[in-house]
Amino acid sequence: MSVSNPLIQMETNFGEIILELDVAKAPVSVENFLSYARSGHYDGTIFHRVIKGFMIQGGGLTPEMEEKPTGPPIANEARNKLKNTTGSIAMARTEEIDSARAQFFINTENNRDLNHGGLNPQVYGYAVFGQVVDGMDVVYEIERVATGASAGFENVPLEPVVISKVTVID
Repeated sequence: MSVSNPLIQMETNFGEIILELDVAKAPVSVENFLSYARSGHYDGTIFHRVIKGFMIQGGGLTPEMEEKPTGPPIANEARNKLKNTTGSIAMARTEEIDSARAQFFINTENNRDLNHGGLNPQVYGYAVFGQVVDGMDVVYEIERVATGASAGFENVPLEPVVISKVTVID
């Protein structure tokens, strides 16, 4: 990644995570994330899905497990050759290929099964658009929280892991 890539400061109740976004390889996903960040969408959301040895997912729900409104879905950039490796950030989506909106996840392991593997929706993959450059200790601390079921969701932290503020560092 180059120095022209935006840096993101994500403040959580567990500490700070710094991300570098890859504009060249994931322009649609980066612009989408930056738009949500600049609008304040992520402020006060939670990491609502935490699976040890896999990833931490957030950016769409409040601590009350209410989904925040989002814009339209974006094109899936999983074919950009960026891999779902430890510390990478990717767009979360439904079973539909082009369904990512605001939610994202940070990989806590090398998750090869999430990489682009073909045009079939089951193997299309998840678009990586950046990398944690500082704060993996915070990511791992979040990964270790106790989880359970809540509001129809599985793997929800029993104590909310709150994203208090997401700032684009200029």
